[in-house]
Amino acid sequence: MTIFIQLTSESDKATALLAQCISVRSGAPNNRTFDVEAKRFRTVPGSPFCYWASDEMLLTFSSMKQIEATNFSVRVGIQTSDDFRFLRLYWEPEVSALDTEWFSYSKGGAFSPFYANLNLVARWGNGGREMKAWTESLYGGGQHWSRNLRSVDFSFRPGITWPQRSQIGLSARIMPRGCLFGIKGPAIFDISDREDELLALLALMQSVALKRLIGLQMAFGSFDVGVIQRTPLPELDSQDKRVLSDAARRAWLLRRVRDSENETSRAFVLPSLLRRRSIGDSPIDAQTDLLEIQSEIDTCATKLYGLNKFDMSNNAIPCAGETAAMSRFAGEDDIDADEPAVDYLTALLSWLIGVAFGRFDWRLATSEREPLPEPDPFDPLPAKSPGMLPDGAEPFHVHPGILVDDPGHPHDLVNLVEEVLARVDVASPNNVRRWLQRDFFPFHLQRYSKSRRKAPIYWPLATASGSYTLWIYYPSLGSQTLYTAVNDFVEPRLKQMDDDLSALRIKGSARTRDDEQRFESLQTSELELIELRDTLLKLAPTYKPNHDDGVQITAAPLWPLFRHKPWQKVLKETSGKLEKGDYDWAHLAMSYWPDRVREKCKTDKSLAIAHGLEDLYVEPEAKPKKARGKK
Repeated sequence: MTIFIQLTSESDKATALLAQCISVRSGAPNNRTFDVEAKRFRTVPGSPFCYWASDEMLLTFSSMKQIEATNFSVRVGIQTSDDFRFLRLYWEPEVSALDTEWFSYSKGGAFSPFYANLNLVARWGNGGREMKAWTESLYGGGQHWSRNLRSVDFSFRPGITWPQRSQIGLSARIMPRGCLFGIKGPAIFDISDREDELLALLALMQSVALKRLIGLQMAFGSFDVGVIQRTPLPELDSQDKRVLSDAARRAWLLRRVRDSENETSRAFVLPSLLRRRSIGDSPIDAQTDLLEIQSEIDTCATKLYGLNKFDMSNNAIPCAGETAAMSRFAGEDDIDADEPAVDYLTALLSWLIGVAFGRFDWRLATSEREPLPEPDPFDPLPAKSPGMLPDGAEPFHVHPGILVDDPGHPHDLVNLVEEVLARVDVASPNNVRRWLQRDFFPFHLQRYSKSRRKAPIYWPLATASGSYTLWIYYPSLGSQTLYTAVNDFVEPRLKQMDDDLSALRIKGSARTRDDEQRFESLQTSELELIELRDTLLKLAPTYKPNHDDGVQITAAPLWPLFRHKPWQKVLKETSGKLEKGDYDWAHLAMSYWPDRVREKCKTDKSLAIAHGLEDLYVEPEAKPKKARGKK
């Protein structure tokens, strides 16, 4: 027998250890000391020192089948080896390219049990030929792409996924049909793609019972595929499956409905202020329902595994981060790690700007359009969220992909925001124009930055002082956008300024003090506007944006016109790397430096595929295999 002393929750471990040693010597009973035969550990895969485990917990490993030995397959996914090249946030490519060139991608992410918003898409056109060629080039052509791109034959099937590494706890969630999955977001599949079987397993994976069994095997915070594969799974009768699958489905739906207030989610319908006005539910109600569902799942799982109350109590050592995980599940800290906290008014104003640009549908807020029915958990993700303007629908305001911060202009963004506010019957807040000029873009940049990608879609191109700003809508961006900005916005504004200055010059000595101040201000603004026009005209002839490049690369040549310093710095560095040749897979690189890129295509198959120039690629001669000598 071996004595183990558990001190994981003690801050002063030296003092606590001394107290426990005295207690052991005196024979006094305590719940910090375990007298265990070491051979008991052999029943658990890897023989970990799980001294706290009860006989009932250990028995599950010998009496039940492991997950991988049932009808489920646990798999690790693909490793792109260059996420910046092959991954995008789903709003970066053109909508028409989703599910043809770019496919939904599960990469792990923040703690989010049952449901998680999948923001990423991966470039996988033509069966991933470009990524496969890139992967093989990493090893000098000596290795097959399957070394890094694993389990490709499981792609696009319904499954369960989870973040491989997390210090908060295991958070298994639905992976819909049509998805790729990554090395950091492994997945489980049913051999026959039975959705009810997957839902029942999902419920078990979120139970305290199964988390305890996982916790016996794993290193802190690492939910590896092997650990999940070796975890015991009880046999379920039809009633058990029905109870568990129904619980998982209800938990998924509750969490998805909560996500329908998140503008960047594929479940987005309306901002919270408008949605709750029409529906009337509250986050507190959802939290209560989620806790009840969790209780149902834990009761059923505890019975199925044959565990006792102590195994499920807080006195038993939980798996990594489980206490924090349950707190998150209860809603006490339920915020996506990538999501900034957003107050109701700011979220509303952001939505109003989206309506003005034609991104979101205001009719959902006025009941002129009925919301779409909720999908099934494993339905493929939509190219557009339910709250976005459907294809072919008339936008709130027709524009050329550009709005402007210019009072009185027919495309003035602030005026349009106020018109939308009136349409949805919400009082206009004070200083909307000031908020737009100073606060909106930093907020927007943060909100549209996820998974280490920065991808804002409303671009403020402004004069040096910010007195005049053109707002470019990234999804409408094209090779003529900069010319349109000059011809339809800047030049007319310059003509108006020239007329105003001429009128003040004619006054001569009769100008008042206010006239003099306005005269000086107009002169300064005119010079800034001329500088903006000249910069746009300098960039326009060679600027050929392609949405497959992503927001950061597409915006890089325009870095002098962004006034937000952190974003300007990112774009300037990106522009330098483009010029240096670090991103020659980008279409923009081909546009600016075609000779250099075409030359690289001769020796880099992945670049040749990216630019549709495979005819330039020259396959190197195969290296002769070394003859094996006699022993």
